[in-house]
Amino acid sequence: MKPYYSDDLVTLYHGDSLTVLRELPDASVDCCVTSPPYFGLRDYGEEGQYGLESSPAEYVETMRALFAEVRRVLTDDGTLWLNIGDSYYSGRGNPGPNAADEKQPARRGWIRPVDRPGQSWAKPKDLLGIPWRVAFALQDDGWTLRNDIIWAKPNAMPESVSDRLATRHEHLFLLTKGRRYWFDLDPIREPHSDVSVRRAQPHRADPGRTYREGDPYEGVGGAQTLRLDQMNHPLGRNPGDVWSIPTQPFPGAHFAVMPQALAERCILGGCKPGGVVLDPFSGSGTTGLAAAKHGRKYVGIDLNADYLDLSLRTRLAQPGLDFGEASA
Repeated sequence: MKPYYSDDLVTLYHGDSLTVLRELPDASVDCCVTSPPYFGLRDYGEEGQYGLESSPAEYVETMRALFAEVRRVLTDDGTLWLNIGDSYYSGRGNPGPNAADEKQPARRGWIRPVDRPGQSWAKPKDLLGIPWRVAFALQDDGWTLRNDIIWAKPNAMPESVSDRLATRHEHLFLLTKGRRYWFDLDPIREPHSDVSVRRAQPHRADPGRTYREGDPYEGVGGAQTLRLDQMNHPLGRNPGDVWSIPTQPFPGAHFAVMPQALAERCILGGCKPGGVVLDPFSGSGTTGLAAAKHGRKYVGIDLNADYLDLSLRTRLAQPGLDFGEASA
């Protein structure tokens, strides 16, 4: 299989993700960071594109089959970081967002799957629960589900809804091939908050107690006791499973892009130094940029050659890749 583009750091393939993955060798990548097209929401104008399946069940099966191949090409200690958003079913029957797209006149009048009336798999206004449907299917297929990370969007787009709360988050699942896998918490630790530091100060109200340096147990706030050596790790605290990361616009693309900071955190925590990162939905190349910035190689796949060209002109450009301040 001939790559669309290849150099010492980046290899790009043009084609259907599942077809390309089937040609990749077993255990050839160390980490997968990806965000597939969400169910029923967008027409990318490509024959065979994912996300336009006729029902959630068909979409989930598409994802299961694709990530089964991802699991095969991952090393035994590899990790999968899967960002996937949810969808509401409206059933209103209105044409979708491509109805007036001059570049795709044949798509005028196209109706998104989530808007097609008379579907048996949901009621109008139902939240479909797509992320968890996919996560459970992957779990049943042999993946180990380790985290449901909430990507909180402080700058989320406003929604013109008045009978429910606005959506301000997406799910990011950490899945592994087995119980033991590469995971490095240290590069993604966060600074201790002032509250934690204050709470960690010994409570010396008891004049009869002797406090020894290095004692892992100190009195805190009276009766409360904490492991100070774990709570105040010198490199910072565990970031937890709620990540507040702003969305990041990319003027060169008309499709949603993953924030670079999100991809970086996944790669630093889940890919060994010098390893290979895969994204079967490469898009604008955000995962590739994050991988290269931190000394990992990148394998990207996309059905749309224009998107691969866009990523090569911008985020994956060589030379001139904007690494910023690289982390170890």
